[in-house]
Amino acid sequence: MTQSDPRSHLPTHEVTNQPTTRGGVDLWASDPVLRDHMAHAEAPEEVLAGYGATMGGAEMREAGQEANRVPPVLVGFDRAGRRLDEVRFHPAYHALMQAGLAAGFSAAAWDGTPGGHSQHAAMCYMTSQVEPGVTCPMVMTYAAVPALAHAPQLARDWVPKLTARAYDTARAPVGDKRAVTLGMAMTEKQGGSDVRANTTVATRDGDHYRLRGHKWFCSAPMSDGFLTLAQAEGGLTCFLVPRWLDGERNSLHVMRLKEKLGNRANASSEIEFHDTLALRVGEEGQGVKTIIDMVHHTRLGTSVAPAGLMRAALAEAHHWVSHRSAFQRRLIDQPMMRAVLADLTLDFEGAAALAFRVARAFDGQAPEDRAFARIGVALAKFLGNKLCPGVIYEAMECLGGVGYTDDTPLPMLFRESPLNSIWEGSGNVICLDVLRALGRDAAAREALQAELDAARGASRAYDMALDAHRDWWPGLPDEAEARWFTESLATLLTASVLLRTSPAAVSDGYVHTRLVEAGRGRVYGAVTALDTQAILERLG
Repeated sequence: MTQSDPRSHLPTHEVTNQPTTRGGVDLWASDPVLRDHMAHAEAPEEVLAGYGATMGGAEMREAGQEANRVPPVLVGFDRAGRRLDEVRFHPAYHALMQAGLAAGFSAAAWDGTPGGHSQHAAMCYMTSQVEPGVTCPMVMTYAAVPALAHAPQLARDWVPKLTARAYDTARAPVGDKRAVTLGMAMTEKQGGSDVRANTTVATRDGDHYRLRGHKWFCSAPMSDGFLTLAQAEGGLTCFLVPRWLDGERNSLHVMRLKEKLGNRANASSEIEFHDTLALRVGEEGQGVKTIIDMVHHTRLGTSVAPAGLMRAALAEAHHWVSHRSAFQRRLIDQPMMRAVLADLTLDFEGAAALAFRVARAFDGQAPEDRAFARIGVALAKFLGNKLCPGVIYEAMECLGGVGYTDDTPLPMLFRESPLNSIWEGSGNVICLDVLRALGRDAAAREALQAELDAARGASRAYDMALDAHRDWWPGLPDEAEARWFTESLATLLTASVLLRTSPAAVSDGYVHTRLVEAGRGRVYGAVTALDTQAILERLG
C-alpha cells in the first residue's frame, strides 16, 4: 500500500472482495496461445514481444480508452465557409496509429520481413485487445499494396510510402509525405455488397478521370487516398482517389460521419465525388477483379480481430473470477464457473488457431498456400465472427453488473463484436463466396481437402465427423443450406488445426464438444469431461 493507492477505507464501509484493476498487461508475455501459434510462423518473435509490451502497457491502454471516450468530429467548413472536409481525432488516436504503423503493422508483409503476414495478423490481434478502431485504417493500408500491383506507375509512387513504418498526418500530396495511409470506398446506397449496381460515373479527363457520385460507406476518411469503384466507358473500374493534390484539396466531400454501435475511435463516413480527380488502377471493366486483392487481404484482419476481442474479454473475466469470492469460495474454484470459462476458451482457441493458420498460408509462396489462403480466410472470418459476440457476452456476465459498465472494457469489446462479420462481406456473402470458390477453384478445393485430411488419425472422433460431413454433402449444398455447410466445414477445419498445433486438453476438448456432442445444450458451460485446469491455464 502506497500513498498513491486508492483509498479502501471509506466513511460508510471498507472496500473488500474487489479485484485490483489490471492496468498494463504485456500482451505477448501473458498469452501462451499467441506465442504457441507464432512458434509455427517465421515472424520475428522479438518484434512481437516488443509490440505486445508496448501495446498492452498502461499508456497505450489509457490512449485506447481516451480514443473511444472522445470520438472523431467532422469539420466540414472553415469560418469563412470554405470547404475543409476534415475529421479531427483525439491525440490518443494518433498515438495508437503511430505505435502500430512504426512497428510494421502495415509494412511487415511487404518489406521482406520473414513471416510478415503472420506478424501483421499478430499485431492486429494484439491491437484489437486495446483499441480495435485503429486497426481499420492500418489493415486497409496493408491490404492496398497488392491491389496497386495492377498499376505499376502508381505503385512506384505509393507503395514506398504505404510501407514506410511511419505515421504522417500532414495534409499534403503523396510525394511530399514520409508515409501515407490508404482506405477503401466501394458500397453505395442502392447496392451495398452488390457493387455491380454502383452508379458513380468515371469520365476520362486526359491522363486521369473525374468521378461523380456517392459512397454510402467510407471508413477512415482522413486517409491519403482511397481505392474505389466507378462506372467507366468500359464498365466497372477500380480507381485511386488521392485526398490531397498539388496546391489544392481534391473534391472528395465528406457529407457526414456515421453514428455507429461501436468502433467509435475510427471515423466512418458518407462521401460524395464532385468531379473528383481519380487515377485508374487496372483495366476498364476489371474493377472487381482488381479491388478483390485488397478485399482478400482485409479479410485476414477481420478473421484475426475476433480472436483478439475474445482474448481480451476472457482475460478480464479470468482476472475477475480469480480474485473475487462468492458463497465462501473463489469464483474460479466453482465448478460451473470453470465449465463456462473453459467452454468459452475453446471457441477463442479455435478462432485464434484457424486465423493464424490462414496467416501462415498468406506467408507461403507455394501455389497450394495461396489456394488455401483464398478459401481458409473466408471460413475463418465466418466462424470466428459468428462466435465472437456470444463469447464476449458470457465473459461480461462472469463479472456480473460491473461487466455491464464502461468502467471495464467489456462493453467496448461487445459493441465491437458484430463489426468484423458485417465488414468486408457479411455472413451470407461469405457463404456464397465459399460455395463459389469450391465450385470454381479446383486448387482451393484441393488445398482445403488436404488441410482437413492432414489431421486424420489424430482423433477417431474427428475422422468420423469428417466422414459424416462428406457423406451428408458429397457435393456442394443448395444455397439454402450454405450457412450450415460453411459452419460445419469451418468447425472441422478448426478442429484439424487444433489437433496439429494445440495441447491435447484444448484439441480433444474442442473435438468432444463441437463435433461429438454437437447436440449438447446451446449455452456455454453445457459440457462434460473437460480438463478445465489445463484449458484455463491458457488464459495466462
